[in-house]
Amino acid sequence: MGLLDDLLDGLAGQAQSGQLRERSTPPAPTRQAGGGMGEVMTALLPVVLAMLSNRGAGGGPANLGPRGGSGGGGGLADLIGAVLGGSRSAAGPGGAGGGLGDLLSQLQRAGFGAQADSWVGRGQNLPIPPEGMEQVLGRDGVAQIARHLGVSEADATRGLSQLLPEVVDRVTPDGRVPDLDSLAASVDALTRRTRRA
Repeated sequence: MGLLDDLLDGLAGQAQSGQLRERSTPPAPTRQAGGGMGEVMTALLPVVLAMLSNRGAGGGPANLGPRGGSGGGGGLADLIGAVLGGSRSAAGPGGAGGGLGDLLSQLQRAGFGAQADSWVGRGQNLPIPPEGMEQVLGRDGVAQIARHLGVSEADATRGLSQLLPEVVDRVTPDGRVPDLDSLAASVDALTRRTRRA
């Protein structure tokens, strides 16, 4: 889980040195790959956590994101609802509905079931190619995420393909999809680590 730990440690280090920018300011729209990928990953982490904690149409995701939350139109809640279909799906693997269950179902439908199973199960996480994120979230979904964060679609898909396996792995430590309360507690713990900075 090196990438996620490095990212969280980097956030803490930036905050301690006073380098962490105000979260209400998204990264510049012309962010390029390479040196800026760390910033892209930092911007994507709240989006991934919100995807996992989204409880469907009845309850929005956690109050996360570079624009300071899930408030009115155009906020993170609206974005995640649009990307995940905004509906409360049938329970996913292991009986969890909502965000993680929806996401795992979308991975299965897009042909990435083996990858999803490896992220939830114990053992090594199988990679997903960046273009696979477009298959899972749809071209419009990726475009909305990129636009919301002010990054290129290529950087968004590359970042999501690297970050998503590690975050899903982290919130499923027992090798199974947790119930919604346990999932919320895991996502909240990761969220606190990003904000501890």
